[in-house]
Amino acid sequence: MLRPAQAQAQAQGASVHLVDGIVWQPDNAHSDPRGAWDRLGAHELLVQWTAVDGQAFTQGTNLASAPRQPDWSRIANEPWARSVIVGLAGRFDEKSAREGAVELLAESRALAKSPPPVHIAGWYFPVEVDPTWTDAHALRAVLDALPRPLWISVYDRANIGGMPLAEWLAGWLPPDVGVLLQDGVGEYAREPRVSRDYADALSTKLGRSRVRIIAEAFRPNPGGGFRAATADELVPQLETYRGYTVYLFDGPHYVGDKLIGKVIDKVSHPGATGQ
Repeated sequence: MLRPAQAQAQAQGASVHLVDGIVWQPDNAHSDPRGAWDRLGAHELLVQWTAVDGQAFTQGTNLASAPRQPDWSRIANEPWARSVIVGLAGRFDEKSAREGAVELLAESRALAKSPPPVHIAGWYFPVEVDPTWTDAHALRAVLDALPRPLWISVYDRANIGGMPLAEWLAGWLPPDVGVLLQDGVGEYAREPRVSRDYADALSTKLGRSRVRIIAEAFRPNPGGGFRAATADELVPQLETYRGYTVYLFDGPHYVGDKLIGKVIDKVSHPGATGQ
């Protein structure tokens, strides 16, 4: 029979496979990501951007350096970052990003020439698209000029539905660019089963290999802002997406080790609560 200390050590080493990766959105307050996300299955890191608003989180570009630089060598050796999709240049403000996509292209190409020292599995252009962006088709010329493999993210603010969204994307998106579907669960825009229907529609139209899911690991706070999802909220969400490559958005901001432990406990003991 295990002594309490032994049981705790065993529990701390337990793991489940609910996700494939995490998203990390670097900013000056979150430039040193640390966590046990590999215990949830994460082995790939999706970096939201390596430069934002003209400040770079990497060296060797003509952009200004962010005040706090990540330790990329340490990150590259983390089990949750065995491969990395490197985000290029972005803006905190969505409207500015869309209007400045050509400028972001120039910054992104410079970043791609001086990437962080990680195992690069692909690239991500962090100008998010949705059907309300009437000029999104103009983004194709920008995407054509970026390195491959390349990913963008998409959401459906207008709630047009999965297949109309897929058809809209198919009308202008380069056929070799992958899609990261933001599930919308974090803002209560839709339920996980509906997000799964969206992913299935995108897969039908674009091909399964081009579709992955970003699972939002936050929820609205009644007084404004966002909080981390609870295990009771997160586990059913992630289990709904089984069969897809799934990334948690985002690990450093919302998914701490305490929540990871509660998620594992809930999956291992389905009757338990994970508040």
